[in-house]
Amino acid sequence: MEYAEAKAKIIEGLTKKLKTKSKFYFNDLSEILEMKPREAKKLINDMVADGTLEYWSSGSTSMYGLTGTGKQAAAEHED
Repeated sequence: MEYAEAKAKIIEGLTKKLKTKSKFYFNDLSEILEMKPREAKKLINDMVADGTLEYWSSGSTSMYGLTGTGKQAAAEHED
């Protein structure tokens, strides 16, 4: 799968789910791409690098979301 196709698939898949949640596990993203996690890793990391996705970690849990979405992003823009 090419990067542009993967990016469009991720944006479409996550946008549909934004009403219920804004952060997703890595495995959720690999399911959207219909790829094994090892195959999806480079594409997902490239999307974080170009700013399409943002990485979030609580220390014990790592999640991804579309840049600028979710409660945390809204709180950061209030200032």
